[in-house]
Amino acid sequence: MLTFLQIRDYAIIDRLDLEIRDGFTCITGETGAGKSILVGALGLLSGERADTSAIRGGADKAELSAGFELPADSPAQEWLRSADLDQNGTCLLRRSVGSNGRSRAWVNGTVVTLQQLAELGELLVEIHGQNEHIRLVRSEEQFRLLDGDAGYQRELGQVRRCFEEWRALDSERAELLQEKPLDAGDRDLLQYQLQELENEALSAAEFEELESEHRMLARGGEVVEGLESAAGALDAEQSGAARVLHRTAERLERHAGLDRDIDAAAGMLREAAINCSEALNSIQAALSRMDLSPDRLASLERRLGVQHDLARKHRVQPEQLQEVLAELRDRLERAGSLELRLERLERDLAQALEAYREAAGALHERRSERAASLSAAVTELMQQLGMEGGRLVIRVHLDETLQPTPRGRDRIDLLVSANAGIPPGPLRKVASGGELSRISLAIKVASRAGAAATQVFDEVDAGIGGETAHAVGALIRSLAVGGQALCVTHLAQVAVFADQQIQVAKTTEDHGTRVQTAVLAEQERIDEIARMLGGRLSAQSRAHASELLAATSRRH
Repeated sequence: MLTFLQIRDYAIIDRLDLEIRDGFTCITGETGAGKSILVGALGLLSGERADTSAIRGGADKAELSAGFELPADSPAQEWLRSADLDQNGTCLLRRSVGSNGRSRAWVNGTVVTLQQLAELGELLVEIHGQNEHIRLVRSEEQFRLLDGDAGYQRELGQVRRCFEEWRALDSERAELLQEKPLDAGDRDLLQYQLQELENEALSAAEFEELESEHRMLARGGEVVEGLESAAGALDAEQSGAARVLHRTAERLERHAGLDRDIDAAAGMLREAAINCSEALNSIQAALSRMDLSPDRLASLERRLGVQHDLARKHRVQPEQLQEVLAELRDRLERAGSLELRLERLERDLAQALEAYREAAGALHERRSERAASLSAAVTELMQQLGMEGGRLVIRVHLDETLQPTPRGRDRIDLLVSANAGIPPGPLRKVASGGELSRISLAIKVASRAGAAATQVFDEVDAGIGGETAHAVGALIRSLAVGGQALCVTHLAQVAVFADQQIQVAKTTEDHGTRVQTAVLAEQERIDEIARMLGGRLSAQSRAHASELLAATSRRH
């Protein structure tokens, strides 16, 4: 739900802070007072495009903010979670438009793109007015109107499941078709390469072991000389380091009890002697493994040369030859079974497509029934909304040529006639802005569909009055139950149904024009309703206003 709207230097408004309750809120005021500016501000916060004309004269930029409280399972809250912008059910939108034409947007303090703002805004607020036909001709909106609470979720789910199965098989088939069948020459070459790698290719560990041994043998004389020298230094008959350390440690240990430093020195010498002995054992073991045979060195160089030749041939590092081997095996196996796999996929794909068509056909039947009942319900409401003889026709066509989609094979046409004797036609050609807004109201009430919890109606009362206006007010109030609806209205018969009434007033001062808003208390509301009824305040107009408010209150 929308909880507050804040405006700075937008249009003719220099500063405005407005708190809004849930339920039905009407916005009233004199013609030209700036009521629709509030709707325009919500539009900009919902991602509509802006230009510098939105900035109040003399200001550098326009700043707009709005706050929303969202239930955990709302589509808007799900969008925030997916975008990592969730703040425990709170949503704060902010938008600035600079005099240089640059526009910036934030959601919960994080900069977002205009597209992201529009995506989220569509889930937060629906604005119905002059451009209503643009929303209603969008296929996404039409399917949402029909499918929202229509009672055939099982059929919708079955179509989605069948579509996913078909799409997975179709994608697998497309990937297989990208693989070219191997001719005899290609197959022989791959088999030769595979045999060669199986016979010669070493694993990465084996290659590293050979390289290490080769490096050792290539420097064999130098290594042996160093090892023998180290062994001699450690193991000379009496003067080797190990023996000298042992004897020195023994002499000090005789006096270790006399001084702790002597004891510590003796321990360190004993440990050094042990380490020297172990080092000598390791050196002797390394010497025993040394093979300085020229034949062994030549054998290692031949084997390493083969590995490097194979690596150059396949354009990889020697350590990656086993990966090439695995790829060749896989390619030959896949090539050998390509035709069989394609045949199996074609059979599975045909079965999946048939299952999809069957599910889409069942969904079409339910949608057609829903379209007929919704058309009738909206048509009945239109008679109450000043469009006597008008009707809405929702046609659902099963398109056999349409590629499978997750919502079936249907196309929807939404046609309307706002007056008796006029054949139904496209929305924008046969209905005015006010009629479009009222038709949208009728659709919303009849379908109870729509992702946004906040519904905003502008010009919904254009060209109506009397009982029609009463019907509009009653329908908006019913739509707001459990949600929120805002309506800009000139008619007292609509305003009296509101749970909250906001008055917009424009004043002219020496330094310019200001727009002020006020949430009306009980007596202030009576005065505003009285003004809307007759223009002049009088005891009679106030009494009439009180009567209207009391009458609508009794209908709650």
